[in-house]
Amino acid sequence: MTQPSAIVHARGTAMLKSALGPAIAAWLDEPEVAEVMLNADGRLWVDRLDSGMARTEERLSPIQAERIIRLVAHHVGAEVHPGSPRVSAELPEGGERFEGLLPPVVMEPVFSIRRPASLPLALADYVAAGTMTATAGAYLAQAVQSRANILVAGGTSTGKTTLTNALLAVASGGQDRIVLIEDTRELRCDAANVVALRTAPGVTMTDLVRSSLRLRPDRIPIGEVRGPEALDLLKAWGTGHPGGIGTIHAGTATAALHRLEQLILEAIAHVPRALIAETIDVIAVLTGRGIERRLSELVRVEGLEPDGSYRLLPIVQAQGAYA
Repeated sequence: MTQPSAIVHARGTAMLKSALGPAIAAWLDEPEVAEVMLNADGRLWVDRLDSGMARTEERLSPIQAERIIRLVAHHVGAEVHPGSPRVSAELPEGGERFEGLLPPVVMEPVFSIRRPASLPLALADYVAAGTMTATAGAYLAQAVQSRANILVAGGTSTGKTTLTNALLAVASGGQDRIVLIEDTRELRCDAANVVALRTAPGVTMTDLVRSSLRLRPDRIPIGEVRGPEALDLLKAWGTGHPGGIGTIHAGTATAALHRLEQLILEAIAHVPRALIAETIDVIAVLTGRGIERRLSELVRVEGLEPDGSYRLLPIVQAQGAYA
C-alpha cells in the first residue's frame, strides 16, 4: 500500500470507528461478545458466548445506521444504493464480518457485526465446559491425528468455526502442510507450514480449491462448504489429501450429508453418494447457543446401506449416550 493510500485507509478506518460509536466499540472489545446486531427499529442487540442474546438500551437512528453501512461499503470499494442495497465485508483491523442492508429490502437500515473467535478453545475446554464428554473429545482428537475427513455441522451461531479451530489446533501439532480456504478470515491455524487462501472478487471457492491442489497441500481445511466447490473439495479429500476439516449448515448428521448432496448438484447432474460415503469419515453436530451449546451428534460414516442410504455409526447420540 502506497503512503497516500495508507493515509486514506487510516482516515476511513477512523471515520468508521467514530460512526460505530463508543457502545459498539466497547462490545467488540469484549472477548465474550460474538455478534452485535441492529434491527430496523434502531435497537441494538448483543449475542454473548456465556449468556446468549440480549437487547440493549442503545439505539441508532436510521441516519446513523445508514452512515455506518455506507462507510463500510466505501472501505471495501463497493457501492450501496436502492438498486444494490446490500454490503458484505470485513471491518478493518479487527476483521469482524459485517452484513448491512438498506431499503427497499428492509424498512430501515439493519446490520450485523460478527466477531472472529477471540478465545481459542481446545478440545479439553469443550470437555471442561460440558459441551462434549471426554470420550467425544478423545475421539475427535484421534480422528484428526489419523487424518479422517471431518464435517462440523450445525445451525447459525452454534460454534462450528470455533470447534473447527480446536480441531485445527490438533492438526497443527504435526508436520503437515496445511492450506486453508475461506471467504472471511475466521480459521486459525498455528502450524509451522500453513498457507491461507481467501476468496476475492472474481476468485471463487471453487477456484481456490483447485489452486490449493497446486500448492502441495497435505490437508485442505475449508471455512464453510456452501457451493459447487463441494465436489472439487470432496475429490481432493478423497484422492491424496485426507485430513480435511470443514463446516456445513445442517442440524443433524444425515442432514449434513444431504446438504452436501445439494451443493454437489450445483456442479453436476447426479449425486455421487458412493464418493461422499467413501470420503466423509466423521460428522460432528453442534446445537444450541452460548452456555446451551452442545455436541448433539458424533457419527462415523461407514458407507452405504443396501438401499443406498448412508450407514452411520453413532459415537455420540443426541441424548449423550455412547455407542
